Amino acid sequence: MSGASRDDKTGGERIAKALARAGLASRREAERLIEQGRVSVNGQVLTTPAVKVTAADDIRLDDEPIAKPPPTRLWRHHKPVGRLTTHADPEGRETVFEHLPPDIGRVISVGRLDLNSEGLLLLTNDGALARALELPATGWKRRYRVRAYGEVKDAQLDALKNGITVDGVAYGPIEAKLDRRTGANVWLTMTLREGKNREIRNVLRALGLQVNRLMRTAYGPFQLGALKEGETEELELSVLRDQLGRLYPLDARGYRTDAPKSRRPEDRTQTSAEAKSAPRKPGKAGWAKAKPAKNAAPHKQTPRKKTPGKKTPGGSKAGATAPAKSGGEGAGHAHRRRRP
Repeated sequence: MSGASRDDKTGGERIAKALARAGLASRREAERLIEQGRVSVNGQVLTTPAVKVTAADDIRLDDEPIAKPPPTRLWRHHKPVGRLTTHADPEGRETVFEHLPPDIGRVISVGRLDLNSEGLLLLTNDGALARALELPATGWKRRYRVRAYGEVKDAQLDALKNGITVDGVAYGPIEAKLDRRTGANVWLTMTLREGKNREIRNVLRALGLQVNRLMRTAYGPFQLGALKEGETEELELSVLRDQLGRLYPLDARGYRTDAPKSRRPEDRTQTSAEAKSAPRKPGKAGWAKAKPAKNAAPHKQTPRKKTPGKKTPGGSKAGATAPAKSGGEGAGHAHRRRRP
């Protein structure tokens, strides 16, 4: 199937995003499924992820129709050391997803924690939400407690506010605070917004420190709190809606309020170019009065017909204006004033 032709004709969303919203896979995993020829749309197997779909399309994975995306849900999970944040490991090592409660269903992680890191890991059944929360542009802070071997000065940590480049990789501003020293180790609190691969370990190594414990304690407004190792706890929908706000608006059932909908071509929104070239309708702001055609006969104003009625004490006649018929053009405006 040609992705370009569908992109031009539909106003939907990319197929990888649709699969992610259905909770079947992350966007990256969805693209791999497409490359493997396991995804079809309207009976045609896809060969590229550059395809847009709408709710009206028949989307299938392994020839099974994908279900309507479920309501958005989010869980807090305390990841222990020694488990991978992946659904399957070729080497057979333990993964986070093997130890989740069975009633959760298929979920994906918001970002990752490496094998030797621990702490707060957010899990969701909504791939689009995971993507939104991972983006640096979202601006959510990730806070970590770090224990590292070696010595470091406050001035070195303060300099991280301006960012740092390590081995050719540029890292953004990092807030780092020295909490205490215990023997040959130092304890730090570090806050960052990007969360690049092994960012804290690489940055501290450049300062002469060797990280030997790394725990994430917060991701945006969500805290690890008293959650024990290996425990998983779902956030209530009311809390989720309040914390996500305009970033990812949800209705009272947990569905995204601004999710793309299927639209017929005749119902599509005009482009800015079409709006400029389209004729304006009378009565709208900026509409100029029509000029009379040349040699046209002058318009004669028909005198208003008076309706007989009884004189009131003030000298006016009661019932001089007939009431408008229900539902007619003048309904609710029986005493409309004439323009001078």
